[in-house]
Amino acid sequence: MTVHTASSHGALFVPISGKETYQPTDLARGPWSPDALHGGPPAALLARAVEMVDRQVGSAAIHHATEKGEESTGDGVNYQVVRITIEFLRPVPVAPLHLETMITRPGRRAQEVEARLVAGNMIVAAARAVRIATKLPDDTNDPLDGEPMFSDAMPDPPELGITTTFPPDAAVAFHASGAELRFVDGEFGSSGPATVWIRLRQPVVEGEAPSPLQRVAAAADFGNGVSAELTWGEALFINPDLTIYLHRQPVDEWVCLQARTFLGPPGIGIAESALWDRVGRIGRSLQSLVVERRRT
Repeated sequence: MTVHTASSHGALFVPISGKETYQPTDLARGPWSPDALHGGPPAALLARAVEMVDRQVGSAAIHHATEKGEESTGDGVNYQVVRITIEFLRPVPVAPLHLETMITRPGRRAQEVEARLVAGNMIVAAARAVRIATKLPDDTNDPLDGEPMFSDAMPDPPELGITTTFPPDAAVAFHASGAELRFVDGEFGSSGPATVWIRLRQPVVEGEAPSPLQRVAAAADFGNGVSAELTWGEALFINPDLTIYLHRQPVDEWVCLQARTFLGPPGIGIAESALWDRVGRIGRSLQSLVVERRRT
């Protein structure tokens, strides 16, 4: 099967024949290997699957919940993802990827959704998400009066950031061509904490506008890379997972990470990021890290 390249498609993934099957483009490639994807694109694709689960599974999950005596979803209820954990079980290849999605815990107020990304016959990444109904029961008054406020100082806006550039002959990859990074503190390739605004340069799936959740998932996976405590030349610091908590969705295409990496015993690390948009805090993300010295 022909692999679509960035020169022929302006998206991270292109739908191909078969239900819920997608071909990654060169724009989705990662920094660790030319044969594997950056974590951001599959995270965004899994987030998209979680958002679309109702139309994918139809009424089967609701019927199953009713048989078990659980609360069904009901009409007119909007669900917002408040937590999504993505596990990168293996390097995600530049190859056709099939999505499988299911509601694993139905409910009227809170639900759990799972999604799997399959290459060939192997699950290469999976997501588990919690979503909560944003519509309160009709007989209950909304106790909230406006958005919650935080005392944290807002980061400088993306217009004041320095855009990361790469050499003209750099390989086409997500960090270089699929996303735009503007640093207001720190810089790409330097060590230590950093604050960076990130937006997608291209859609996640061809022909679709990325949702706010997809934008957050794609951006949050940069946390370990932008706040590295070790140089790219001396060490690998690969995240086998990514967990995102959101109390609200971002208001536009820019997502800001205030990222920091913590190194523990040899081989272990954690990267954590406070997540912002132009209005204020929207949540937090965490990544566990496998830390290894590069083999010479």
